[in-house]
Amino acid sequence: MAVPTVLCAGHVNWDVTLYVDRLPSADGEAAIVDQHQSGGGSASNTAFVLSTLGLSTVLAGSTGDDRYGSLVREELDEVGVDTSHVEAVPGAVTTVKYLVVDESGQVMVLANDGANEVFDAESVPASVVEQADYLHLTSQRPSTARTLAQRAVEASVPVSFDPGRRLDCREYGDVHRLADVVFLNESEAAAAQQSDDLASLDGITVIKRGSEGATATTDGQTVRHDGFEAEPVDTTGAGDAFAAGFIAARLDDSSPETALAVGNACGALATRTAGAHAEITWDDIDALLDSM
Repeated sequence: MAVPTVLCAGHVNWDVTLYVDRLPSADGEAAIVDQHQSGGGSASNTAFVLSTLGLSTVLAGSTGDDRYGSLVREELDEVGVDTSHVEAVPGAVTTVKYLVVDESGQVMVLANDGANEVFDAESVPASVVEQADYLHLTSQRPSTARTLAQRAVEASVPVSFDPGRRLDCREYGDVHRLADVVFLNESEAAAAQQSDDLASLDGITVIKRGSEGATATTDGQTVRHDGFEAEPVDTTGAGDAFAAGFIAARLDDSSPETALAVGNACGALATRTAGAHAEITWDDIDALLDSM
């Protein structure tokens, strides 16, 4: 059977992570105990994990035409992600996110304005969407996400959407309605419920609850998986790893219950390593599932 192809579209960043003894309060100070640099960005993170799980993965997005853009491409290329649709924008800089991680793995994020939203729907040839088996959209301009989702629906390509932290200041309602699966964390779900974005969804709504697992709701029925115990090193990218695991399981015809378990396993495994680009294998997942 052919390996499914997943097209991931959205942010491609470079992450600079500082590990500190605590997250400081206003006017406070913390000690840096370690630091790490690697590729990041929600679409990039999800594509990375999907590729390490053996799926054929295509990434669409944009970086600056600079050293950081080259470095994140190299990381993705090494695990087999097709980066031919990641634009290197002349004269622009790659978006860099500065992450401050405390000893419990909790993250504070600072970002510059870079090139990750220069990318738009016209950057992706129609054939790339049509030939995919699945489209996963992450945080990006609503007009870009909406157009890509519409193209996928017209081509009978399933769509998932993970809007990320900007949900409260962007109008993503149309994208939610076009998606077969919507991924939200608890704060994003609260924001979406206040705007009634979830009221008319026909697909699966997945709410990621971190160490407390996740739920999936469809047709008024909710299933839950309680997650796995973990001693996190870094929670950066764990939600994207969860999405990758859930998508991979669904493409293997798994039930929502099994997909939640696989997603939670990927999220837990991602917290064990530094940085957002986590290499996860099915052997890793099976070992964690067997430990339950």
